Amino acid sequence: MANHIFYLIQRMKKNFFPKESLTFLENYLNNPSPTGFESEGQKLWLDYLKPYIDDYIVDTYGTVVGIINPKAKYKVVIEAHADEISWFVHYITKEGFMYLRRNGGSDHQIAPSKRVNIHTDKGIVKAVFGWPAIHTRTAKDEKNPQVDNIFLDCGANSKEEVEKMGIHVGCVVTYEDEFMTLNDRYFVGRALDNRIGGFVIAEVARLLHKNKKKLPFGLYITNSVQEEVGLHGAKMIVETIRPDVAIVTDVCHDTNTPMIDKIKQGDLKCGDGPVLSYGPSVQNNLLKLIINSANKNKIPFQRLAASRATGTDTDAFAFATGGVASALISLPLKYMHTTVETAHIEDVQHVIELIYHSLLKIKNQQDFRYIK
Repeated sequence: MANHIFYLIQRMKKNFFPKESLTFLENYLNNPSPTGFESEGQKLWLDYLKPYIDDYIVDTYGTVVGIINPKAKYKVVIEAHADEISWFVHYITKEGFMYLRRNGGSDHQIAPSKRVNIHTDKGIVKAVFGWPAIHTRTAKDEKNPQVDNIFLDCGANSKEEVEKMGIHVGCVVTYEDEFMTLNDRYFVGRALDNRIGGFVIAEVARLLHKNKKKLPFGLYITNSVQEEVGLHGAKMIVETIRPDVAIVTDVCHDTNTPMIDKIKQGDLKCGDGPVLSYGPSVQNNLLKLIINSANKNKIPFQRLAASRATGTDTDAFAFATGGVASALISLPLKYMHTTVETAHIEDVQHVIELIYHSLLKIKNQQDFRYIK
């Protein structure tokens, strides 16, 4: 697969993504990293990042930070989150069926007929989301999938058999679906939200190393845990790092697919570039620096009004430790929180370039305050 993707990328822009990067991307996306259980994915990410950093830290809950210039007093963060939505086994019936609770914002409507992996101490147990056959349903009593009526079938005939397989209440469940490309143009898979962001910030570190760029500040390349359940990883790690600046990358909605109201969601499209958000948690002087970097380097971008909160780790960084100058650079994404999250390859490239060039414009001890 990686060789195939490498060939496709070369046709678009020669040599931007080396083969090693794309191999990492595929492995990283295919590896499960559910909220609260991110450690295996974090190991993959850190192993890829190590050649490009001077040091790293790992906190109690699993957030990983690669550091360039760790002795510098002025600290800049580039951040993504490592976790993906998933399910918990919540109740096992005497017949051996399992009912679930969300771990993050899992979409119950896509669940029926999906194949899943149940993560146990004995290893992966395969299961499927069952659903009554169309022949057994009538229009009068047709039911939509809901959290309280979708269920897993692992092939067991009793609760005891389920438990012998190593399954218990609290086991985490992830979808089987893996990485693919679509029409030589899109990356597709589960958990692009937001492991594609982890890929992006790692690639920024790789480019800095490749181009022998020396930053006048400490750079903290941060892959936070538990974003999907309340920005918890970012809230913890900001207290550890205590940065001066934070540039966060996450995903936002492509609103040009069917059944989305642009009046409510804005007008954003995959392929038209990174999305820059406006809102209270976005520091406007930092945002202007990013916009100037985009214009100078001819990087296309789109704009989004976020109102009270961005809903991303930007909010956690901005309002911590007395206030951190923060901004959000988002990747437009189709079909968020499904198993076919879809991102335009050129947008991924442009997010990397925009973060990279913005870092090169930040000065040591730069004061982003509005009034001085």
